[in-house]
Amino acid sequence: MASGTTELRLVVTAEDFDEAVRIYRDVLGMPELMAVSSSGGRVVILDAGRATLELADPPHAANIDEVEVGRRVAGHIRVALEVADVSGVTQRLTDEGLTLIAAPVPTPWGSVNSRLSGPANLQLTLFE
Repeated sequence: MASGTTELRLVVTAEDFDEAVRIYRDVLGMPELMAVSSSGGRVVILDAGRATLELADPPHAANIDEVEVGRRVAGHIRVALEVADVSGVTQRLTDEGLTLIAAPVPTPWGSVNSRLSGPANLQLTLFE
């Protein structure tokens, strides 16, 4: 079945734009696809790899928080990023000043996940 959708683009307004770009582009290594500056402001589009839209009902979202963090902490949006080394990337991000919410933990669904408070007021799950 053909889909009319060819790209998912998550658009995030970042109060500290430069810090958000530094963490997502320079520290996490998301390649820059496009950058535009004008009198109307700045935008950077980063390649985060394959995108999916994960829709969860409130009980499932609470379950994920319980597994990863031990309590309900996320809002209605949480960004999950697949990385090759959750422990290493988690350490690198905390070294860069991000707040650790929960250290890497094995999950019942077979991944290792950590949780951080990221730039642009996003809660990040790292998983491998």
